[in-house]
Amino acid sequence: MFEANWTEKYKGKVVTATDAIKKIRRGTRILLGTGCGVPHHLVQELAKNAHRMADNEIMHLLTLGNTPSADPKFQTQFRHNTFFVSDNIRDAVSEGRADYTPAPLSDIPTFFRTRRIPLDVALIQVSPPDEFGYCSLGISVDITRSGADHADLVIAQVNERMPVTHGDSYVHVTDLDYLVSYTEPLLEFETPDVSERTALIGKYAARLIENESTIEVGIGTIAKAVTKNLIDFGIKDLGIHTELLSECIIDLIENGIVTNRKKSINRGKVITSFAMGTLKLYDYVNNNPTFEFRETSYVNDPFVISQNKKMVAINSALEVDLTGQVCADSIGHKFYSGIGGQVDFIRGASRSEGGKSIICLKSTALNGTVSRIVPRLSEGAGVVTTRGDVDVIVTEYGHATLRGKTIRERVLSLIAIAHPNFRNDLLEAAKSMRYVFEDQVPFLARGTYFPVEYEAQTEIEGPEGSITVHVRLIRPDDTDRIKGLFYDLSEESIFFRFLTPLRSLRRQTLQEFYYVDQESDISLVAVISENEDAECEKIVAAGRYLLNRSTNQAEFALLVQDEYQNKGIGTFLLVQMMRIAKSKGVNAFIAYVHPKNVPMIDFIHKTEKLIESKLSMEDDQYTFLLRL
Repeated sequence: MFEANWTEKYKGKVVTATDAIKKIRRGTRILLGTGCGVPHHLVQELAKNAHRMADNEIMHLLTLGNTPSADPKFQTQFRHNTFFVSDNIRDAVSEGRADYTPAPLSDIPTFFRTRRIPLDVALIQVSPPDEFGYCSLGISVDITRSGADHADLVIAQVNERMPVTHGDSYVHVTDLDYLVSYTEPLLEFETPDVSERTALIGKYAARLIENESTIEVGIGTIAKAVTKNLIDFGIKDLGIHTELLSECIIDLIENGIVTNRKKSINRGKVITSFAMGTLKLYDYVNNNPTFEFRETSYVNDPFVISQNKKMVAINSALEVDLTGQVCADSIGHKFYSGIGGQVDFIRGASRSEGGKSIICLKSTALNGTVSRIVPRLSEGAGVVTTRGDVDVIVTEYGHATLRGKTIRERVLSLIAIAHPNFRNDLLEAAKSMRYVFEDQVPFLARGTYFPVEYEAQTEIEGPEGSITVHVRLIRPDDTDRIKGLFYDLSEESIFFRFLTPLRSLRRQTLQEFYYVDQESDISLVAVISENEDAECEKIVAAGRYLLNRSTNQAEFALLVQDEYQNKGIGTFLLVQMMRIAKSKGVNAFIAYVHPKNVPMIDFIHKTEKLIESKLSMEDDQYTFLLRL
């Protein structure tokens, strides 16, 4: 409600920082504003007045910069209680001098409102009031909004450098108890350079994002890598709904990648909760109606998140076990970060139409000596995302889709994206726990199962229009998809491929499809999506070549599901195999074909690659030699 005499009330509330801090009683709970919106001047003054304090609890979501009140010498005066363990408080938590309250961000404002966590004091930072007496919480709305609304005493640092942001950020001076006018630079956060490994993680994650998706991506090198690749890929019409706004979002907007035009809710707006970055970001959001800063009870509400179609949540982890349990807030029993918005966005994205959630992590830690994909989580490690909630895991070796998969499928998928040095140790551990078959073949590949250079796509005509066919390297988790291909084949196709009338596919034969050494041999599959979800793949064809090193010639074989034969898929597969083989210096391809396999014989002649052919009456087969 507008008050014409607000200026007089404003003047009566202005005090020095020292006088404001003197208003805080002993034994009270004090909330600090978040991240780069921390009222730094008030925080320093609080420490200077430690001699006046006793048993004061300081609560916060995430603080940056110098936090003197966490110094061991102030143990009797202050005890920190954080919802997220940041660098400047980590030692205090580890040493038992500070507390960690695990909670998803969507719940925290409710804790304040219902007084499950009652607040005595809120120390916040705001912009100077406008002509109507409204200040802005600027870059820290998140839980600060609720804290300011429900604390018994609100002390605001009025900083001329705090940007004015739109959304739920406005607070009237009449709702503030004391005002400390003090202008200082806002705290800044600069993302480090992206490493080669992180760049690969960003590439694999970005490849999972479709046009017109709405994304949640936070801060740090992974977020930076993902956004760079989205620009490189030319993704179109993305929307943003994210708790934490970082500088990389500016690049997406200025490159036309983010338009917010196709969002299902809050169309045209970037929805966020707080911002962390440099002055460039703060200037960009200042009085910019594109951005709406809302409380985490809204931004992180899974129901709200789920209303965004194609919602993609991108988060990180410290460790993932072979069943898909994700540890994101601790290393063993030592708390390292927090739950944050991971659970909120994963559950929201899972209920979004066409949505998905992505967990990113490097495959190793401690200079490559430790695998982050493990048989079981470390002792004391907490599960932030359960095996029932997990969707996609990404490392620098590719992505593993786990949602809706069996434990056996999850194990094979996760081992395929683990570091090659640990893959077979993980496999042996999985065998001992009966997660996979005892005769599961080892992992031969020393690199990634997701090499971009082996991928290609083409279009074929289906009964209801054009169908996109993707060709990629076969993976160990393709087992059930290969079985599906086999049982969709006619008896004639099975006989000509295996030269025996098989009625079932032995596990050993099945594993031979992907038990190949990528250094010399290649096994490809052609897949189509069975619905709008690109991860719901069906294998409709498979091709493989095995190199004879003594002759430098490779034997190849093709298998195409009957209903997809004579549509060009076999030819496309063969062309891709030839391209790969040629790049590896292979001289020629050899095919052994049953004389009655007329379709294959005709196919080989149509390739116009035939060098020679001969019929062996003794072996009852044709031998064809094809040039590359």
